[in-house]
Amino acid sequence: MSTVFTKIIDGEIPGRFVYRDDTVAAFLTIEPIAYGHTLVVPVEEIDKWTDADPATWAHMNDVAQKIGKAIIDVFGSARAGYLIAGFEVPHAHIHVFPANDMSGYSLQNIMRADETDAEKMDEAAQKLRAALGVGEDGRAS
Repeated sequence: MSTVFTKIIDGEIPGRFVYRDDTVAAFLTIEPIAYGHTLVVPVEEIDKWTDADPATWAHMNDVAQKIGKAIIDVFGSARAGYLIAGFEVPHAHIHVFPANDMSGYSLQNIMRADETDAEKMDEAAQKLRAALGVGEDGRAS
C-alpha cells in the first residue's frame, strides 16, 4: 500500500509543493512547527533514510539546503532547521523549517492540521516557490 507521501506525490491527496523533480519532491507538512515547514521526500518509497542509495540521499540534501536558504530569506529566521525523524510515515523524509531557537527540534511542538491557517499555508508555499523559481507544481518554471 502506498504511503501518504506517495499519494501526495501522485496527486491522490492535495499537497503544497515547493520543489519537484524526478527524484525528489518537497511539500509543506500539514502539521508544521512553523509556517514554511517543508518535507523533502524521495519520489521512490524508501522507508529509512539509511536505506536510500547515496545519490538519492545526496540529492535530497542538496534540495534540503536550497529550501533551507529560501526559508531563511523568506521567513527571516535565524536558521533553517533540519531534522530526520521518520517514525510517523514509513517513507524517508527530511524536515526543513524556520528556526530561531531549539524549540522546533521537538516535533512535540507542531501545530495540528486543524490549527493551521490555510491562507498562511498557501502564502508560505507561494513565497517559497517564488524564492526557488518553481511553479505551483514545484517544477522549475
